[in-house]
Amino acid sequence: MQTVTHDGRTTAYRVEDRGGDGAPVLCVHGSGGTHAVWKSQLARLSRERPIAALDLSGHGDSDDVDTEPGPETLDAYVADVRAVADEVGASVLVGNSLGGAVVLTAVLDGGFDADALVLPGSGAKLAVLDELRGWLAGEDGGFARAVEFLHREDMLFRDPSERELEFSKEAMREAGRGVVERDFLSCDDFDVRDRLGEIEAPTLALTGEHDRLTPPEYHEYVAEHVQDGAWTTLPNAAHLSMLEAPDAFNGAVSGFLDERGL
Repeated sequence: MQTVTHDGRTTAYRVEDRGGDGAPVLCVHGSGGTHAVWKSQLARLSRERPIAALDLSGHGDSDDVDTEPGPETLDAYVADVRAVADEVGASVLVGNSLGGAVVLTAVLDGGFDADALVLPGSGAKLAVLDELRGWLAGEDGGFARAVEFLHREDMLFRDPSERELEFSKEAMREAGRGVVERDFLSCDDFDVRDRLGEIEAPTLALTGEHDRLTPPEYHEYVAEHVQDGAWTTLPNAAHLSMLEAPDAFNGAVSGFLDERGL
């Protein structure tokens, strides 16, 4: 892992460059996650182009930040993204779930001039179930219940191995209730549906067929309302399609970027 210091804190990231000449890509994880959800992209897509993935503030190896959920938190996460993008020269942003909200905020409000965007398992509005928000706020075993709920079938995963399940659960536990709640509340507050037309960068909205957290219609909506949009659905995957269907995911991203000459 490498680090960059900015805004009084240190952000950790990993970068893989195996000599490909495509545009550098920076991947942004979702709520309670870490850079590790992009392991298949770091290992495989890096043959075509440099691939970086960061830990947002309070996740993985990155310093935390004291922010209120909502725009203040998204702005802090955008600062993380900008700092790492500057370090690795990334011009393409890929954001899963909360990471998609961060990416869209970076372009709409953060002054980030992206060559292209990829939004897997994300959307222009990311409403969170009342029950889940209640469990995340509770002190009486609510966090454990929230973690288990998110790892039910067709939520984060379609058909994961026990190892994948435990890996994902442990990342959320390590982030802790406060950070995960902040993430989900920031998602719940996020809504840029009326601003998608401002986005000039070519945008691929990519969804797992069985994703119940951000279903396929979220992605179709994004693709239809940005200036240059496309969308595709990956079979046999749910919210974390980059992990469950890495070959199909990588092929879709590569094809999209190649078509745009990136």
